[in-house]
Amino acid sequence: MKLLSVNLGRPKAVPYTDNPEGVTGIDKRPVEGPVRVAAPGPKGVAGSGLAGDAVCKRQHHGGDDQAVYAMAREDLDDWERELGRPLANGGFGENLTTSGLDVSGALIGERWRIGADVVLEVTCSRIPCLTFQGHLGEKQWVKRFTAKGAPGAYLRVIEPGEIRAGDPVEIIHRPGHEVTVALQFRAVTTERKLLPRLLAAGEALHPESLEAAREYVAKYGA
Repeated sequence: MKLLSVNLGRPKAVPYTDNPEGVTGIDKRPVEGPVRVAAPGPKGVAGSGLAGDAVCKRQHHGGDDQAVYAMAREDLDDWERELGRPLANGGFGENLTTSGLDVSGALIGERWRIGADVVLEVTCSRIPCLTFQGHLGEKQWVKRFTAKGAPGAYLRVIEPGEIRAGDPVEIIHRPGHEVTVALQFRAVTTERKLLPRLLAAGEALHPESLEAAREYVAKYGA
C-alpha cells in the first residue's frame, strides 16, 4: 500500500460552482516534494489539512473532520474504463491518490500511517455535488457516482507531519465494528434505514453523520 500522489488545488473561477464567490479548489494536481499535513481547525472556518491546498466553500468542505480526502487509484481506473477517458491522479479532487488500499471499504475510525510521521483517521465518505459534476463534465454525474457507491474517504489528522508521493501507507488500527465508508455513504444518501448501524462507529464518525444517525433513531427507533 502506498501513496501514489499528493494533490493540491488553487482557487479557480469556474461557471459551474454554486459557491457564491464563483471559485473552487476541486481542480487538484499532483505536486513534487514534501507537503505539510496538520489539523486545520473547525469546519466553516478552516480549510484543508494540506498546506497549499484551497478549500473555497467551507460551509460544506474542509475543517478537522474533513481535513484530507483520499481516493483509490483502483477506483479511478474503474471509472476510466466506464467513462472511456483518462483520469489523472487528483482528477476527482482528492488530496491523496493511493494504491493497494481499499479506501471506500475502510472502517470509520481506521487509522493510517503515511510515511514516517503522519497518522490519519477515517471519518466519512465524500458526498458528490454539482461542482464535482461540472468539474467532470459528465451528465447526471451525481446520480452515477452515488449509484457506484465507491466515494473515497475523508480523514482527520491525528498526528501531523510531512508526506510525499511514494510514501508507504500502513493501517495501524482497525476498530471492532463493521461500519465502512461505503456503508456510511449509503446511509446518508440512498438508504437512510441504515443510519442506526452507523452508531457502532461512535465518536470516530463525522459529527454530522453521528447526529443524523441519532436523530433517525430518536424518530424511528433502531
